[in-house]
Amino acid sequence: MRKIPALILILTLLLTGLTACQQEPAVTTPADKTTEAAETTAPVTAEESTAAVPSETAAPEFVDYVSQLSLNESSETRKQKVTVRSFVDGDTTHFNVPTSISEDGVLKARYLAVNTPESTGKIEEYGKTASYFTREKLENAAEILIESDDANWNVDSTGGRFLVWVWYKPDANSPYRNLNLELLQNGLAIANSSANNRYGSICMQAITQARSFKLAIYSGQKDPNFYYGDAIELSLREIRLHPKEYEGSKVAFEAVVTRGEGGSVYVEEYDAELDLYFGMPIYLGYDLSGDGLSIMSVGNRVRVVGTLQYYEAGGTWQVSGLSYRAMRPDDPGNIQKLGEGFEPGYKLTDPKTFTEGTVSIEDEAEPYRYAYLTLGSTLSMKDLTVKSCRANDNEKSSSFGALTIVCEADGTEVVLHTVVMRDEKGALIKPETYLGKVLDVKGIVSHFDGLYEIEILKQEDIAVHP
Repeated sequence: MRKIPALILILTLLLTGLTACQQEPAVTTPADKTTEAAETTAPVTAEESTAAVPSETAAPEFVDYVSQLSLNESSETRKQKVTVRSFVDGDTTHFNVPTSISEDGVLKARYLAVNTPESTGKIEEYGKTASYFTREKLENAAEILIESDDANWNVDSTGGRFLVWVWYKPDANSPYRNLNLELLQNGLAIANSSANNRYGSICMQAITQARSFKLAIYSGQKDPNFYYGDAIELSLREIRLHPKEYEGSKVAFEAVVTRGEGGSVYVEEYDAELDLYFGMPIYLGYDLSGDGLSIMSVGNRVRVVGTLQYYEAGGTWQVSGLSYRAMRPDDPGNIQKLGEGFEPGYKLTDPKTFTEGTVSIEDEAEPYRYAYLTLGSTLSMKDLTVKSCRANDNEKSSSFGALTIVCEADGTEVVLHTVVMRDEKGALIKPETYLGKVLDVKGIVSHFDGLYEIEILKQEDIAVHP
């Protein structure tokens, strides 16, 4: 009897719990709601289904506007078949033309309606890609023709470049394709007064389509030909023209290794627009491994990554702080080998141009001295008559025996400075070896004590006339 109250209490609690469970509302999942809706919705007829559910829209087809544009060879525009003299960038090419069009036989063409990203100064995304695209099309073309926009050959605002349409045939049996339009169509150029020319309508259609398909510069994707490291991507030309803007900065550029001297090498890069070489000494230091030193071998085309600084003792700009991580060969901070088997340019230069010549450059306020622009690059001179020659007689100097040779050609003096040179028996080459002789020389442009000189790094770079 004493257990009965306890049993009643337990039964009461159990009954209360069961009642609460039965009264708790059920939880409906999204799937349940879908099923419920399907079960309670009246059937839909075929006609109602078509009206209620939009049909799938077919993806737009890519239109090759270039194939739709034909060259009208009987129009009033000026036309000329040409060959490539040199490539500059994606929208600028130098062509060989008759002297009736350009006195020197070279037409510097600026493509109408397009503006490709920069690839000759501070490198921009898709700049090299556009440049490679133009080069590939024209290098493999069976025929190239340039066309003016009206009845005249017109120059751009600089007065030095002709504004043209560039047409090419992929093969002898193909119709001409318009390269300007093709750059726009592939998203490799932005509009540059594209609507205000004879092919404006189709140019604008190509631009709209490139944006719609998110091609190249409109893609938001990384350019496979652009490095995304912490170095500033530049051309060697840009560094040489504006070194103070990048002093102390980590810079990256491409060039060919031309000469080695001690713990340094010289590199250079040809500039087609100015028809000269820009050069730079590179200090290798002591941190590079064997693989890194091998990359910087003479004859290699390389990507240099290092810090730009002014070398007070040498009175010149140089790049140092190079590194190479063998375990991360594609690291954008690494120096990289891009090719091999390249030769120095040895641009043939006359003494007067070297000592007195100037070069005017678009967008630069003042002309540059020719010798300054070519610092660190290779050049050659012919028919230099040696007026004086002396040797360094300081026996404590590391350059003891090096020669300073003063030459003359057509009334202009040029100074040569050699490294220490020895004959087959190991004896120092003496001044009388060259005094009074006529020389052809190859060397590196250098600057010493306020004077531009030619530095001779090997005895075989001096050829004595019989």
